[in-house]
Amino acid sequence: MDDQLGANGENLLAPHLLKGFIGLGSLNASREEAENKVLMMSSVKAGAMMSLAIDSLGGLWIWGNCPQPQQDNPVDAKFSIACTPNPTPVWSFHGHTVVKVACGYEHIVALVTTGETFDGDNDLVCYSWGGNSHGQLGLGDKESRIFPEIVKPFDSQSPWTVYEVACGAFHTALLSKKTQNGISGSVCWTFGLGENGQLGHGTNQSHLSPEPVRELPSTATLISIDCGLFHTSLVSSAGDVWSWGMKKGMGLCPGTRFTGDETDDAMLPVLIHCECRHNKFQEPVQVVCGAAHTVLLSDSGYKIWSWGQGRSGVLGTGQTTDAFIPTLAMWPPPLDEGKNKKGNEEMRLTKEVFEMQKKLSAAKMEIGQLQMKLSVIGKYAGILHSSIFGKPFDDTQDIPASVDSGGTLEIAKEWKNMWECLDLGMLVRLEMFYSNMLAGVKDIKLKRRIKEIVVDCLGPIQLSGTGTRSGTWPGGDGKRAPS
Repeated sequence: MDDQLGANGENLLAPHLLKGFIGLGSLNASREEAENKVLMMSSVKAGAMMSLAIDSLGGLWIWGNCPQPQQDNPVDAKFSIACTPNPTPVWSFHGHTVVKVACGYEHIVALVTTGETFDGDNDLVCYSWGGNSHGQLGLGDKESRIFPEIVKPFDSQSPWTVYEVACGAFHTALLSKKTQNGISGSVCWTFGLGENGQLGHGTNQSHLSPEPVRELPSTATLISIDCGLFHTSLVSSAGDVWSWGMKKGMGLCPGTRFTGDETDDAMLPVLIHCECRHNKFQEPVQVVCGAAHTVLLSDSGYKIWSWGQGRSGVLGTGQTTDAFIPTLAMWPPPLDEGKNKKGNEEMRLTKEVFEMQKKLSAAKMEIGQLQMKLSVIGKYAGILHSSIFGKPFDDTQDIPASVDSGGTLEIAKEWKNMWECLDLGMLVRLEMFYSNMLAGVKDIKLKRRIKEIVVDCLGPIQLSGTGTRSGTWPGGDGKRAPS
């Protein structure tokens, strides 16, 4: 009806090829590239009444209910939303690369390179345009824009590098990062309608310019963000997930079966509890929001969690009831017996690979421990060898042949064979070493014997309280010691 499908206003029940892209070249393509290369899309986004696509060369396309000037003259044009049934290029970014884009009910936000290409390290500039009745463009006012304008806190001169963008119905959320003193930090910014707490600033006030969500941990590395109609969800690399906005940040629409004060909106980020190890989602990948529910991809893509309004089965849990806590979706779906043998085999192989990786990890750990022990033994052998022979230990020459070959070690025989191979200087040093060692052993034995005799002789002598000694002489003749 509003042409967001790009099908001339028709409602469709099955996938439909957008013929508007056939034969088109990218906005950023040269004439030769446009003639010889088929246009490919690298990313798509959909809002309430519009759709967007980024082509393989960074050009942006839009269709549906889109911002359009009312007059042909852009200078005097007033803002309006017009029906655009076919994909239409956004020429404002010609010569630049659009990296990411998001759209709300009637506004659009795009992250665009300052130069022509994007290599993963370029600073991105944030642009916004469209409806701005609640300040969702972040331009400091409520005036709608026909053409893209730079959001000032994230222009080319900003210390912040913006890397993620998401739009709710009438609000916007951004993730940015900057490195200071060698430490990299990330911050979530929100602006626009705040009526249900979807901005996370602690109030229901709207904001016309980007404001940081200050209640989030400053040390968290934020990796993914998305917005529902009136709620926002965010995930960190450590597996922490926060939500805020309508119905405790779950995005549940009015009429959901809550009781008591649970119906309150969340004005600040709420940490989502997870029945996982350490109460964190393991290896998170991405978080996305529907109108009134949230879905999280974790465990490097092997698990899907969902919560929020379950109407029409959108949570994928096999139920149509609402879920107030994260619940595992039925993924992979149940397979029919004999019908999906290939899928079963792939799952079995995946499990075997996972188990093998666990065994390899354990083996690597054991090898590391053995290497540490070997290092200690090697140091001990080196010190001992250097003390005896006066030269560093050489494992290619100084290890007995029977040990090196894996045979049985006869220590007496090996020592005798080694002595036979020593030169006169080595024999003299060996004799000195063992002579000194033998003398040292005799000295220790003598000292211990003397100590034992002294203890035996002084045992009967007792000390009186006045410091005088009483008892008999060590000679045992029965005479008392003089006072």
